[in-house]
Amino acid sequence: MSFELSKQIGARRVGKLYTKNGVINTPFFMPIATKGAVKNLSPEDLKKLGAEIVLGNTYHLWLRPGDELIARAGGLHQFMHWNRPILTDSGGYQVFSLGARAKEKYGTSGVKISEEGVSFTDPIDGKKYFMSPEKSIEVQLNLGSDMIMVFDECPPFPCSHEQARKSMELTLRWAARCYAYFQQRIKQESEKYDKEKVISHQSSVRNEGKLDDSLPMTDDSRIVTRPLLFGIVQGSIYEDLRKECTQRLIEIGFDGYAIGGVAVGEPRQHLYEILDWVAPLLPEDKPRYLMGLGRPEELVKAVEAGMDMFDCVIPTREGRHGRLFIWNKQAEFQIPNFKFQINDQISNFQKNSKFQILNSEESDNDIKKTNADIENVPCSMLHDSSEAFYETLNIANEKFTEDFTPIESDCQCETCQNFTRAYLHHLLKTSEPLYLKLASVHNLHFYLTLMKLLRNE
Repeated sequence: MSFELSKQIGARRVGKLYTKNGVINTPFFMPIATKGAVKNLSPEDLKKLGAEIVLGNTYHLWLRPGDELIARAGGLHQFMHWNRPILTDSGGYQVFSLGARAKEKYGTSGVKISEEGVSFTDPIDGKKYFMSPEKSIEVQLNLGSDMIMVFDECPPFPCSHEQARKSMELTLRWAARCYAYFQQRIKQESEKYDKEKVISHQSSVRNEGKLDDSLPMTDDSRIVTRPLLFGIVQGSIYEDLRKECTQRLIEIGFDGYAIGGVAVGEPRQHLYEILDWVAPLLPEDKPRYLMGLGRPEELVKAVEAGMDMFDCVIPTREGRHGRLFIWNKQAEFQIPNFKFQINDQISNFQKNSKFQILNSEESDNDIKKTNADIENVPCSMLHDSSEAFYETLNIANEKFTEDFTPIESDCQCETCQNFTRAYLHHLLKTSEPLYLKLASVHNLHFYLTLMKLLRNE
């Protein structure tokens, strides 16, 4: 068993997830290393922040520089100098979401779905590619991922019940193919995943000082020697489909389960409904991953519903655009006791669809109008009300020109310990690249601190 539940408070779960490259405390947030790097941050920066895992993008790494090249380099861990766990997505979301960009540039997206997989056009150079369930697993194995996602179809929102069922059935057939191919490859390469050899290798590199404390001890009975394979629950906003998909994935028997299709444009109230439908059905002894979410209050709600794993571009991308997360000091004391009043206080930011944020580091150009709209919204509109546990500070505001205080006086991140709001305002206004790092450091520190609080650390 790769997942160990330490304690449970209501539906909230606190535990440990064991992988072949280390142990991760749950619930956890994954900074997104789309192309093998978290934007503007080095692996050393991430370790200082306390990140235990990052997420790599299968689609982008497959196209550039190529999974076979990365395999020759020793795998993605070696290639990007990161010796902690890595999760890779299947590439399916990008195959579908980037089709519109290819169509705009080349006149056709080339996205064609068949039983075998998906044909598509690369929006960068116009080349044609084909991704099948087996190819997605092959690429992720070549990358050396610790956690691998099955290849799924992401139905658009809105879609009819009939369309959602057709998509779900295809996703389930693809999931079964991913599972079969994964098991075949693990069996064929059994020597690579032999426990004794893995333990011997870890012991050797540990003695050479190449492993850090995030890895399990070699005599740990829970040591994991192969990647973990996750199934993905789809079914759009339809309760019967979500529940059916969950049950059928469990019958296949994956190492973990993810909830997908909740970051493709649907109103946020549907997210909470889907959590209520799916989370209680998921096995208690398997990790649970909510894909592509989210804002701080969404993470809290999802942890309350029993989810363990999260990823989102919001902390780094919001930082790049001048928006920095700070604690609401009146509410901060409530966080360890989990007394957030968010169930009936979904923010105006989330209720208004024009402010929805695409979960892609590649979408900066696509959200210029959205960003412009947000810039004109008072910060108080970007969180839950005076009872919210955080606020969003817009460092581009002229009032910070001569503000010589840190973003937060008691924040322990490198940015707040060394730089003022006035300096960050200046860097942003003059487009100095250093701003991008300092903003990302602070926002990720906020997110990772929130996860520690949710673990009662």
